Amino acid sequence: MPRPDRIFRTEGVILRRQDLGEADRILTLYTREHGKIKALAKGARKPTSRKAGYVELFMRLDMLIARGHSLDILSQAEIIDAYLPLRSDLVRAMYASHLGELVDAFMEEGDENSLLYALLTSGLGWIASSDDLRRTARYFELHFLDAVGFKPQLFRCVISGEDVTAENQYFSAAEGGVIRPAYGHTRGGTRPISLNALKVLRYMQTRPIEVVDQLQLSPSVQDEIERLMHETLTYHLERRLKSAAFLKRLRREAARQAREQGAEGDRDPEADEDEAP
Repeated sequence: MPRPDRIFRTEGVILRRQDLGEADRILTLYTREHGKIKALAKGARKPTSRKAGYVELFMRLDMLIARGHSLDILSQAEIIDAYLPLRSDLVRAMYASHLGELVDAFMEEGDENSLLYALLTSGLGWIASSDDLRRTARYFELHFLDAVGFKPQLFRCVISGEDVTAENQYFSAAEGGVIRPAYGHTRGGTRPISLNALKVLRYMQTRPIEVVDQLQLSPSVQDEIERLMHETLTYHLERRLKSAAFLKRLRREAARQAREQGAEGDRDPEADEDEAP
C-alpha cells in the first residue's frame, strides 16, 4: 500500500530502538498497513517527554507519522497493548525479542504483510501469558514460516510426493519438508525426525493455539523440534539468530542453578552442624 506524501496514521509494534543524539530515538516498527518502517521519536529520552512512556520495545501503538526528508517522524502515539508481563519477566522479554528478531530479519523496509502483522501481535500476547514458552515459540516459528512463504511440507514426501507413513522420517530445510526414509538416508543436508516430533509439528501446523496449549511435551521432543525449526530458520535467513542462542544460554544457566540448589537441599543438616564453629 503506497504511503501518503505528508502524514499518515498506522498501527504498529516497536521491534528495535536506537539512541540518537542526547534525547532522540530511532524506532524500527512493523506496521499493519506499511510493513517495516523506521521513524524518529524526537525527545523520547527526556524524562518529561510524553513519548517516553510509549517508545518501549514490543509496545503496540496507534501512531501518527509524518514523512521526513531522510527519516519519518513519530508525531503522536497511543498505546493499544503494552504486553505488561514482557516488562517484568526477563525470560518472557527474551522470547519476545526472538519474535521481534525474526520479523526484523526476514522483512525488508516497506514489505507489507498483514498476515504477519496479525501473527506478531498475537504472538506477543501468547508469550505474555504462556505457561510453556518453548512450545509457544515453536508454534509461532512454524506459522511465521508460513506467513513469509516458507511453509514446511509435513504430510507428503517433498521428493516423491507420496504421503508419509507412521514411522521415523527425514527432514530437509533446503527441500522444504519431510522426506521418506527411502530417499532421505541417501541425500545430503537431511536430518532424521522422529515420528513423535513430526506428529507434534503437524498438530501445531493445523490447530489453533488454544488447542496446542493443551499439549504436554517431553524435554526430548522440545529439544528436537527446536533444533529442526532453528536449522530451518537459519537456512532461509542465511545466518544464526542471536536471540535463539541467548535463550539456550539462559536455559542452561537456569538448569545449572536448579542442580546446585538441589545439591544444597540434599546436604546432611547434621554435617552442617558439625562444621559450625
